[in-house]
Amino acid sequence: MPTVTIEPATSDRFDDAQHALTGGGDGRSCQCQWWTLTNAEWQKTSQAERQELLRHEVTAGPPPALIAYVDGEAAGWVRIGPRTSQIRIARTRIINESTREPLEDESVWAVSCFVVRKEHRGSGLTARLLAAAVDFARENGARLIEAYPVDTSESPKKPSNELYYGVLSTFRDAGFVEVARPKPDRVVVALDVT
Repeated sequence: MPTVTIEPATSDRFDDAQHALTGGGDGRSCQCQWWTLTNAEWQKTSQAERQELLRHEVTAGPPPALIAYVDGEAAGWVRIGPRTSQIRIARTRIINESTREPLEDESVWAVSCFVVRKEHRGSGLTARLLAAAVDFARENGARLIEAYPVDTSESPKKPSNELYYGVLSTFRDAGFVEVARPKPDRVVVALDVT
């Protein structure tokens, strides 16, 4: 049985973050900056610039994400942090029209992105990352955690690149409840962590 550990994405783990993000999917090009930039800013940045933005974010702290290690090798990533630090969330209509929480409330955190290297998909790593993200948010003052997963029962043929939000069943299994369904396959879920 492989040994799985999950650690905060800190500056000394930046190379590990890169390894986790570059194992397939859009992680390499996105650098987990999609939620931190406006659309105009996103369009103006290159992959190298987004990598430097992530480096700055990780160095400045607090950690914007967690990294999963399988037998000591970086294998996955989850972005977790205050929703207010992920500015695109407030600008995303299907979210801002569906949330029950004030958008400026810093005690509301968001799980917005998962990346799991191809060789570790299907091993339950996403569920472990989510459990660690919930603990991390609770320990760092979150009152509520929101997420915006895909309901694969409504769109079972989604390519893996479109599942970076996570899948609804993983969130339900972790105790999240559906608070809105802005599209048949897109759901807003929440978990009270007080």
